[in-house]
Amino acid sequence: MKQKINELIVVEGKTDIDFLSSFLDADFYQVGGSAISKDDIDFLKKANEKRGIIILTDPDFPGLQIRAKIRKEIPSAKEAFIRKECSIKHHKVGVAESTKDEVIRALANVLTYNKNNESFTNVDLVELGLNGEKESKILRKKVCDKLNIGFSNAKQFLMKINSINLSKEDLEKIVKDLK
Repeated sequence: MKQKINELIVVEGKTDIDFLSSFLDADFYQVGGSAISKDDIDFLKKANEKRGIIILTDPDFPGLQIRAKIRKEIPSAKEAFIRKECSIKHHKVGVAESTKDEVIRALANVLTYNKNNESFTNVDLVELGLNGEKESKILRKKVCDKLNIGFSNAKQFLMKINSINLSKEDLEKIVKDLK
């Protein structure tokens, strides 16, 4: 039996829809690449107001660009992140190259960002070893995986952790457990 998703799932292409519809009972919207149009944004704004949207794009640069453009225009959109290392087949990276289990995991951990929280600073990241050290990128990737927020550079990581209402104590514990 297919898993039912009420929100509209935003993907990049037809192969993503073909793959996802094999195990999800959902409606999909294809943006067709990083040149997401104003018409796409207008439609997605309306869809988000009516039923909500979940952004599920490829874990590559174009997918991150699409995600950023939608997030900028529709900050209340939900986001699901598939891990890049679980989404590679035949030298291609994407949703369609992922697995059913990886997508289900991502959808079980959707995030909605709250742009009003700015409790972390870059100083906090440096103190925790998440920025400015030789191994910071590796540690940041582990934390991103643990939080299901998709891998990010330090600047994007800071924006994400401030947006999900994570406490400093929780982040400290996660970093301690991963070291």
